[in-house]
Amino acid sequence: MPGVNAESRALPPGQQSLLGRLAVPAGALAAVAAAFAYVGAVDPNQPGHYPACPLLRYAGLYCPGCGGLRSAHAVVHGDLAAALHDNALAVAGYLVCAVVWTAWTVQAARGRRLRLDPRPVHLWSALTLFAVFTVLRNLPLGAPLHP
Repeated sequence: MPGVNAESRALPPGQQSLLGRLAVPAGALAAVAAAFAYVGAVDPNQPGHYPACPLLRYAGLYCPGCGGLRSAHAVVHGDLAAALHDNALAVAGYLVCAVVWTAWTVQAARGRRLRLDPRPVHLWSALTLFAVFTVLRNLPLGAPLHP
């Protein structure tokens, strides 16, 4: 329209349309869905599709991520038991990510920013969980945690 510049049509910060506020969470969901769709279509159980874990290949040790692609493949195909067997920590991570994404989307819909402010105890707890999981899955008694 003549005489109306773009700045006068722009909404003030925090007053974006609902679609505008949800664009970034929707884009993140689309990217994650595409990644899961790819892993669901290209079977990580078949050799040659994905690179091998360097720690497993050269040291013979399972890292916390070993079996994560097989776990994602099993989740896509609805096999929760296989997903938990391949990498239980990854399945827990999928659930945590889903909860955080849901909170992010709800806050974005309300026009607010999601603030995650983990305390040091939370970060140390997560690090300890990763370390214990990694050590246990590499011990003979941790055979059920092998991918």
